[in-house]
Amino acid sequence: MSNLRIWMSTAAACGLLAVAFGAFAAHGVTDPKAKEWMHTGATYAFLHALAVFASVVVVNAGGRLARVTPPLFLSGIAIFSGSLFAMALGAPRWFGAITPIGGLLFMVGWAVLAWAALQKPQD
Repeated sequence: MSNLRIWMSTAAACGLLAVAFGAFAAHGVTDPKAKEWMHTGATYAFLHALAVFASVVVVNAGGRLARVTPPLFLSGIAIFSGSLFAMALGAPRWFGAITPIGGLLFMVGWAVLAWAALQKPQD
């Protein structure tokens, strides 16, 4: 099985979890701050799960550099969304200090994906 298929499968699992956390935020959380954290985490997780699939499209179009973007996006989901989910579920507030690391991984992933989309296809 290729790494791209593993990344796509992992991204699909992240999409599933994003929907689950979003639903939980909407129906199972009463604290407004926790609800906001879960909503933000779910939104970013879902969008970046889709970005992994976009990465595969760019790879298949010849942008080989895009192969490095799925781990960037998926790590970003784990750190950014994961820290927000953890705080919403009662983890200490200092978890918020690691949230920007996930955001940085998202930004690097998008920058690499943009660069990869401009690459000439390899024969």
